[in-house]
Amino acid sequence: MNAIGFDHPLALLLLPLAALPFLASPLRLSAVPSSAVVPEDALSAAIGVALSCLGALAIAALVLGLSGLHRRDQAVERRGAGANVVLLIDRSSSMDSTFANRSPEGKEESKSVAARRLLTDFAARRPADRVAVAAFSTAPMPLVPMTDHHDAVSAAIAAIDRPGLAHTDVGRGLTLAFSMFDDTSSETSRALVLVSDGAAVIDRRVQDALRDAARRDPVRLYWLFLRTQGSKGIYDRPPPGEPDTPQIYPERHLDVFLKSLGLPYRAFEAKSAADVSAAIREIDQLEQRPTAYKETIPQQNLDWIAYLVAAFATALLLGAKLMERRLDEPELARPARTAS
Repeated sequence: MNAIGFDHPLALLLLPLAALPFLASPLRLSAVPSSAVVPEDALSAAIGVALSCLGALAIAALVLGLSGLHRRDQAVERRGAGANVVLLIDRSSSMDSTFANRSPEGKEESKSVAARRLLTDFAARRPADRVAVAAFSTAPMPLVPMTDHHDAVSAAIAAIDRPGLAHTDVGRGLTLAFSMFDDTSSETSRALVLVSDGAAVIDRRVQDALRDAARRDPVRLYWLFLRTQGSKGIYDRPPPGEPDTPQIYPERHLDVFLKSLGLPYRAFEAKSAADVSAAIREIDQLEQRPTAYKETIPQQNLDWIAYLVAAFATALLLGAKLMERRLDEPELARPARTAS
């Protein structure tokens, strides 16, 4: 595949003009009637050829600049040790409270702020990862597609502490997260990290869509559950006589459903920022695998290089023109010697 392209290829029809410096010279004619009477000078001949070449270079570079010389976008294979990670982050309003289920005061952190800080550190420690970020509350929202540009990832993670909405549609959030793995990511290095402080009932149709996605795009699945004080946990079971339904125990039933997908799955129940940090460190250690992916490098304009070469060659030609002197011009008067 040719990596060089032109925005205006018809301008290349002017390239034959680069031969003009070899056919005519801009230097003044000499008063000597025949070059045969001039002693041979190898240095002068070399300078003459060099000036012709500079003229041809200046014209050719100018034509390349006018044609819009550029390097086409291309896919480059990258390799590293890490994973292709999708971070799916809960942005429901409950994330704006602390683990103690109150509004943060003083140095207290809300769950969203703690998650933002620790996930930013997680991404910074893994420069070889490709990361995508999505958020969900009432509806899922993609923030950053799969990329190895970690500045964009950090900016997306930084936005998760903005005020959230009331509801938690974790099912549609997971459906979006599965779709964010691209074709260039290896199946052996895909990880989905769900960060949420709660769950909700997943519609049957969404459950079927998630099972299809799990079969089509297998990943390693992690659920980092930020448990609020007094709320039901992943492993809480109903007492005798109380119905065990997703409406009453949504976290427990989400855990059961995620286990039923047939994927490598781990759940972490965190009751404090320290627990979140420990869980993220464990995920960091588990997700260290050789990765191979293709990155698309966008088109790069090269016309400025052509213009720079043309300007440099023209400057040298101008210097040669200014130093030109006719053979019949009188030499500068020398000071007369005084008799001793």
